[in-house]
Amino acid sequence: MPLDTLLLFVPACFALNMAFGPNNLLSITIGAHYGLRLAILASVGRLVAFAIMIAVAALGMGALLMASQLAFTVCKLLGAAYLVWLGFKVFFSRATLSVDGLAGEQARGNIRTFIRREFLVAIGNPKAILVFTAFFPQFVVPGNYWVSFLILGAIFLSLEVVAIAAYAYAGSRLSGVIQNARGLRWMNRISGGTMILFGAILALAKRPAA
Repeated sequence: MPLDTLLLFVPACFALNMAFGPNNLLSITIGAHYGLRLAILASVGRLVAFAIMIAVAALGMGALLMASQLAFTVCKLLGAAYLVWLGFKVFFSRATLSVDGLAGEQARGNIRTFIRREFLVAIGNPKAILVFTAFFPQFVVPGNYWVSFLILGAIFLSLEVVAIAAYAYAGSRLSGVIQNARGLRWMNRISGGTMILFGAILALAKRPAA
């Protein structure tokens, strides 16, 4: 792949990775409640979802969402419903403080839960597939299609890890805010309310013009 193509792709791609959205909000929330390590481990779910989406886009199946109003609508409503449900769950969660050591044990037991949440939030957003469908082909070398997509996908996922670490670290810096019940309650309300807002925005999103 030409160097000048990569020099254009990397900064544009990183801007997409760093854009504030549902998954990056989830990294902040998990980081604030359970620390940097768990937030990064949970992001495995997101990376798997994005890898699947990149493969789908490479196979041309992303065009189905672009062409079919019904497929796009069903996909986005399922994703929006999950985000709203998760938002309400966080918003109304009890603001209780853990006994020393209990938070760590609980966190370890919930790693699979957090990985699953990251995966479902990512996979439930059809616009993410459309990003890969519309964005990646601009940088693909026609004569080397599969290798190009593989390189672009690897770069995207690598930069996503950087974005995840940045947002998770930002969340971990908020841990001091939630060391009391009142701070924890407000953190849950802000996170939950923002997730509900993202769900509403996704539900109202229109399919991009072909």
